[in-house]
Amino acid sequence: MLPFLDQFGDPGRLHAEGRATRVALENAREQVAEFFGARPREVVFTSCGTEAVNAAHFGTRGHVVTSAVEHSSVRDALARAPVEVTVVGVDRLGRVDPGAVLAAVRPETTLVSIQLANHEVGTVQPVAEIRAGLDGARLHVDACAAVGHMPVRFDADLCSVTAHKFGGPLGAGALLVRRGLRIPPLLLGGAQERARRGGIENLPAWIGFGAACAAIDVEREARAQYALIERAAEVLDRVPGVARYGDDSPNVLCLGVEGVEAEPILLALDQHGVAVHSGSSCSSETLEPSPVLAAMGVDADHSLRVSVGWSTTEADVDRFVDVFPGIVERLRGLR
Repeated sequence: MLPFLDQFGDPGRLHAEGRATRVALENAREQVAEFFGARPREVVFTSCGTEAVNAAHFGTRGHVVTSAVEHSSVRDALARAPVEVTVVGVDRLGRVDPGAVLAAVRPETTLVSIQLANHEVGTVQPVAEIRAGLDGARLHVDACAAVGHMPVRFDADLCSVTAHKFGGPLGAGALLVRRGLRIPPLLLGGAQERARRGGIENLPAWIGFGAACAAIDVEREARAQYALIERAAEVLDRVPGVARYGDDSPNVLCLGVEGVEAEPILLALDQHGVAVHSGSSCSSETLEPSPVLAAMGVDADHSLRVSVGWSTTEADVDRFVDVFPGIVERLRGLR
């Protein structure tokens, strides 16, 4: 990324600097495409996964089917769209029934929007079964929470991905668009990205996205992260009244802590050098209970989201396992 943080030509220009920049941009596009099993022309770079999700839903009409545990970017995009939405519920693990999704599809259904992995509890959805049974409507897969933690192959009409989940830079995402599918651009004012997204290209971030795709070994990362999560899950045996929400996940452990709200635990862990979160990774400014956990029928007020990634070490997880029991015990004693 460093050469493009200093000075570079506009990739839309024909002078030498512009042509050199265009080569670098298209090389990054090829790296991203290869990583997801897509064609380079199917990659539309965006500023983040949220923009990719919004672009996937922009211009949708008619009837849409989605699940009750989608990311807020999906929920909010559909809430503002001129569509009728059928929301399919989930079980207590946060998994949607593919038969229920397909049963909700009607002749006028234009889009089915389903996440690949949940952003709060990590549960992986049966996207392949939904795709196999779908006929007529487009399929959008939100893979932002799955990228870098499990293999993701582009096998839908639309797929939203992001770079920062697996060591790429902030401010880089992409919408993968199936060859031959025409979608209206969310951002207008330029013909960049083959007229599918207006605005000057964010060269440093998008080149960093490509470099991350070329560098990561997803299967190795998934094995390492899964081992770290299972190590973190040892607190379930050490602390009474702590439950695990969701199914096995390669990188997320969602804990329900009986009798203690999440924020005091979060702050106490932070004082011990352990950074965790409560609720969604994009809900830092909201105080509402998690709609994902509410849809699962579990306690949405006392949840803690522990996640690992490419930079997490065994020492980080050991620290969490060591200090968590004492923190919960002390906080419960203050009641």
